[in-house]
Amino acid sequence: MNQGKAENALRKLHSLSGVIPLGVFLMVHMLVNYSATGGEEAYNFAAGIMANLPFRYFLETFVIFVPLLFHAVYGVYVALKAKQNVLKYGYFRNWGFFFQRVTGFIAFAFVIWHIWDTRVQAALGAEPNFEMMAALVTDPLTLGLYLVGVVCVLFHFANGLWTLLITWGITVTPKSQKFTQYALMLFFIGFSALGVQALFAFAQ
Repeated sequence: MNQGKAENALRKLHSLSGVIPLGVFLMVHMLVNYSATGGEEAYNFAAGIMANLPFRYFLETFVIFVPLLFHAVYGVYVALKAKQNVLKYGYFRNWGFFFQRVTGFIAFAFVIWHIWDTRVQAALGAEPNFEMMAALVTDPLTLGLYLVGVVCVLFHFANGLWTLLITWGITVTPKSQKFTQYALMLFFIGFSALGVQALFAFAQ
């Protein structure tokens, strides 16, 4: 396999890892967090189901952390290698490309911070429940940073999914690309609203 084919294969694997399994996990995680709008008991019940899944550590390692590490590291490589030209060519796709890279860096930092605040603290003995999340977002600054992080993660996923559909030859016509662009924009807005509601439910 020559260098061009190898790089193309890595890019496809990179985009796929962002959707399966990371995107699937993101959607589940968002819905679990949204259960906080139903109160402390509802969230603790939903979080308890996730915490007691069979083969939990295997799933966390090979379905979340390994794909996340690959996606993040290769994503940083691609972002640093890419040339930005939004000021010269202000087309939507160029702006999408630019913000995909910006939100990627923000999402990477946010996910590391979030893992430290939750998963690592749980491993050190903290109880991963409603009170843990409420304590994290009590401070207005932390709440603001979490809001930015959640929105950036969701934009990165939605825009990345749109790119994946093109890269994998699923949306090949301008009409299909425009349709999925609007559909995923609505998806991004809808899940962002859920994420914001969940954070404010914890912060109450």
